[in-house]
Amino acid sequence: MAIVEVKVPQLSESVAEATLLTWKKKPGEAVAIDEILIEIETDKVVLEVPAPAAGVLAQIVVPDGGTVVSDQLIAKVDTEGQAGVSPLQVAAVPSAAPVAAAAPAATGGSKGDVAMPAAAKLLADNGLAVGDVAGSGKDGRVTKGDVLAAVAGGAKPAAVPAPVAAPVPAAVARPLPAVAAPTAQNLGDRPEQRVPMSRLRARIAERLIQSQSTNAILTTFNEVNMAPVMDMRKKFQDKFEKEHGIKLGFMSFFVKAAVAALKKYPVLNASVDGNDIVYHGYFDIGIAVGSPRGLVVPIIRNADQMSFADIEKKIAEFGKKAKDGKLGLEDLSGGTFSISNGGTFGSMLSTPIINPPQSAILGVHATKDRAVVENGQVVVRPINYLAMSYDHRIIDGREAVLGLVTMKEALEDPARLLFDI
Repeated sequence: MAIVEVKVPQLSESVAEATLLTWKKKPGEAVAIDEILIEIETDKVVLEVPAPAAGVLAQIVVPDGGTVVSDQLIAKVDTEGQAGVSPLQVAAVPSAAPVAAAAPAATGGSKGDVAMPAAAKLLADNGLAVGDVAGSGKDGRVTKGDVLAAVAGGAKPAAVPAPVAAPVPAAVARPLPAVAAPTAQNLGDRPEQRVPMSRLRARIAERLIQSQSTNAILTTFNEVNMAPVMDMRKKFQDKFEKEHGIKLGFMSFFVKAAVAALKKYPVLNASVDGNDIVYHGYFDIGIAVGSPRGLVVPIIRNADQMSFADIEKKIAEFGKKAKDGKLGLEDLSGGTFSISNGGTFGSMLSTPIINPPQSAILGVHATKDRAVVENGQVVVRPINYLAMSYDHRIIDGREAVLGLVTMKEALEDPARLLFDI
């Protein structure tokens, strides 16, 4: 029996512990190398733990819902085992197959009279001795397949009565507890269900409260005529997709417009560290994305150096990763400014909460046709209301308002983005 340990992957320095979700395999079941055994939820992401080797899941050390730390042992895989029963379970129940164990002694202990662990269990269940079945394994060992074939062929048990298998110890036999199991109350036609917060949801709540309690948050608004962006997008959509293999969306325009404003007013891209203001010489833009497990903010790094196509591809990649729960810690770490697009869900106006330690966030909303006045005439234009929340401790109203105006001007005249003006 060759045992390979399954351990918790290395967590980031900011993550002290994590929670095991649900084991995808049970002890005794076969596993393939790199097959996902369990997912581990941290307060930032969900990590997958693959099998380090092929074999049989011999033992689960930490059950569902257990709290773990980096490099902690959580399971064991037997690379020489056969599916059907965990080798460690057999070892824990030596009396499960007394007939199979006694046979080698009667024949002098030859290798041909030895049954594999899974085969020994089947022999005991069917009241057979090792000598009743011809072995086809290495050195004549009896395998599980040999026993199944013998039973199918009508093999009869020896005169020795079939033993009663000893019960599996409670530590192995008990069902593993479910993660965040809901508790329901029977209140007639007014039922309630109580479900514990996931680690990720609890962390989101903690950060939002932290943001509102430590930042002096103020929000400024402006309206943007999206017609120029929509016209440009419509004109180049087909050529763009043919050339780059991805559709031209609106978020790349918002990212580019935000970078233009951050370059012009660097304090919008800064953060507070104690009594210091840290001005960042790079532009890492966080894009708020809804996922099945909660809100996450993956980071587009060095957005100022990226093309429209690069940004669109990165956003699409983040969206797929979020949906599949594949975002890694490196995708979510850092960030100097964030954009939240509530318009995707139909939001018309909001006051976004700053993502600490950042100092500002842009809220984008749904674009709707509205009546506006241009040159003394009432006309219909596709209008989007932008909202920028900022930390008034370091950002004055002047920089905040002018920064949002810079974004507005860039979107209403997209050519500015091409010439960096």
